[in-house]
Amino acid sequence: MNEIIKKIVDIGLLPVFFNDDVETSKEVVRACYEGGAEVVEFTNRGPQAFDVFRELVRWKREELPDLILGAGTILDAQTASLYINSGANFIVSPILNLEILRVCNRRGVPCIPGCMTPTEISLAKEGGAELIKLFPAKVVGADFIKTIRGPLPHVMLMPSGGVDVTKENIHEWIRAGASALNIGTKLIRKDLIREKRFDEVKKLVEQCILWIKDARTR
Repeated sequence: MNEIIKKIVDIGLLPVFFNDDVETSKEVVRACYEGGAEVVEFTNRGPQAFDVFRELVRWKREELPDLILGAGTILDAQTASLYINSGANFIVSPILNLEILRVCNRRGVPCIPGCMTPTEISLAKEGGAELIKLFPAKVVGADFIKTIRGPLPHVMLMPSGGVDVTKENIHEWIRAGASALNIGTKLIRKDLIREKRFDEVKKLVEQCILWIKDARTR
């Protein structure tokens, strides 16, 4: 297994966020890292996203060299290449685009594609994806993972877009067979960011990781 994918699975949590302010983004990344999430996804969702990402890469090399920083919401191979050239450690997409997978494979960069059906999941595995983003997870629910692991027992799925930051919901996803959880605004809450309560973001990350560990031991 790729070392970055292994790290995501071992931690069990991949925080995901976007902010168009460089300094705010640094604080969010630091909060996640100090909370135990050593792998963070920054999404390509705003006009300043690429510029902010480049600054984060420069900063983390100096301040948090052990941090693994990836780029999310990547929809085409050209954008994947752009982020990889700028230092993205991994690529995440909400869709299955085999050309993105091919670009990442050629560059030795892990790609986590988004899938929703057994056919898409199978194609992603054939394309070399080790970890697959189940998106939008809220639509299919945790039982989907339990069911899909019957015919596809070796598939590692990471639900995204539907995981609540509660012990009950996290336990439900993990016990259904989720290999990791991809959580965005319910974890990195807009009110906490707006009010610069980054220590509370850190505590939420810590709590989520503890709930994941607890669910795995049961």
